[in-house]
Amino acid sequence: MHSKDQISHDEYQKTADWLMSQTKHRPQVAIICGSGLGMLADTLKCQDSFAYSDIPGFPQSTVQGHAGRLVFGELKGKTCVCMQGRFHMYEGHSLLKTTFPVRVFKLLGVETLIVTNAAGSLADGLQPGDIMIIKDHVNFPGLVGLNPLCGPNDDKFGPRFPAMSGCYDKNLRCQAMEIAKQLGVAGLMQEGVYAMVGGPNFETIAEARLLHRLGVDAVGMSTAPEVVVATHCGLRVFGLSLITNKVVKSYEDSDSVNHEGVLEVGRLRSHTVQQLVTELISRMEINNNITNNAA
Repeated sequence: MHSKDQISHDEYQKTADWLMSQTKHRPQVAIICGSGLGMLADTLKCQDSFAYSDIPGFPQSTVQGHAGRLVFGELKGKTCVCMQGRFHMYEGHSLLKTTFPVRVFKLLGVETLIVTNAAGSLADGLQPGDIMIIKDHVNFPGLVGLNPLCGPNDDKFGPRFPAMSGCYDKNLRCQAMEIAKQLGVAGLMQEGVYAMVGGPNFETIAEARLLHRLGVDAVGMSTAPEVVVATHCGLRVFGLSLITNKVVKSYEDSDSVNHEGVLEVGRLRSHTVQQLVTELISRMEINNNITNNAA
């Protein structure tokens, strides 16, 4: 990563200051919506909404199913900010730009980050329409040096060498499973390991087989860099993957995946995801001195 790619603390602060000057909302929870899941923002009351193109420093989202709006509002007594559309490496953004909003959220006072994504299933027990609570991830770009924390460390955000062994909060995961039981959708949910690949192409059969043998349950093209930066900042993280397709692992299988199909499953399961996230936020304990309960 070249020095010209670095983003100074002042640049993050400038964006945070601009947003705070435009809205009275001071969010405690941030939500990043994956492909076809932008409806989560529709649940917010007393909304203030900003197009990404109007926000200083924000990149632009170019992918179908990502609206490109930042929405502030109230949900079940908690103040939230919701990204309707995220940024991806495959759009040509640097990892510093794809994760730019996370550090801005930290400066706004956010304590908990909820990340959602659409993912393909590698596990035999995960079917399209199921919801996987992310218990851990494999960040393949990060393993080869494509990491948003590369470059000089900003000590104002976090340490040089942050631990990632418990980046998905255990208490929030347990709460989500309990909520699923109460909503009658426990049969759709299980925990699993998510892997990020670079995209934009979907996986080859050989790649899918490799990921499966490595213990990966679902695969997508986002999320891990955001979680790395959030953990570096000291945010609690809860993540879920909406399973939109089965990844092809057999040369005899004639099925293939397309983005339109991914969005369609998002529409079919949008109400369930919305219920789950809304109820989870309503039960969150919010304070300014969170003890990390991740495990």
